[in-house]
Amino acid sequence: MQFEVFTLLPEVFPPYLESSILQRARQRGLIEVHVHNIRDYTHDKHHTTDDIPYGGGGGMVMKPEPVFDAVESILGVQPDCPIILLTPQGRVFNQRIAAEFSLQEKIALICGRYEGVDERIRTRLVSDEISIGDYVLTGGELPALILIDAISRFIPGVLGDPDGASDDSHASGLLEYPHYTRPPEFRGWDVPEVLLSGDHAKINQWRREQSLRRTFERRPDLLEKAELSEADRKMLEQIRKTKREGS
Repeated sequence: MQFEVFTLLPEVFPPYLESSILQRARQRGLIEVHVHNIRDYTHDKHHTTDDIPYGGGGGMVMKPEPVFDAVESILGVQPDCPIILLTPQGRVFNQRIAAEFSLQEKIALICGRYEGVDERIRTRLVSDEISIGDYVLTGGELPALILIDAISRFIPGVLGDPDGASDDSHASGLLEYPHYTRPPEFRGWDVPEVLLSGDHAKINQWRREQSLRRTFERRPDLLEKAELSEADRKMLEQIRKTKREGS
């Protein structure tokens, strides 16, 4: 899969992309990340990419010309891939959207900056707008890295565990169950006995119950949309009952 990133701060990207899972994925040719400096597509000696907003107000606005020229120089006048603007005004990114984007052969990410971008970028160039949450960052570079990371995890071969992405929190609509590793006892705290039993049916049942319990306690809003089996609903009812009796 190919990521085309358009930014005013290209130096932000190499440290993260050259580490861990993403580095190995790039070395194996599973993903490509091309980072383009929008300033390279300006036409004045000062490489101006922003200007004051029409109508007054604070802050600066990213100019349309450099962004259009950068995207069209790399992708053509009629790009054949999604062009995503990272902005707090976009739809909120989640695991389902990451999975959808992973089916694309190529996506472009435009990193907003300053007070925002000229509205003509939003209405005439981009095909989607994504936010990573209800807060404001200095720019779209961190959100772009988050999208690259989350999307890449769905690409076959990127994770060592082929089931890794499907086991992650939110992949099934629930938070993930607790994990333990060696030693079996640490400072008097033991690993749950069921995990040492070798009984995979019981382990899977325990993990499902823990996932439901953790979601109920920490993110009950997720349960409204999660796909639950009849067995899940019975476990959840027991969890609720225990919670009521303990309160």
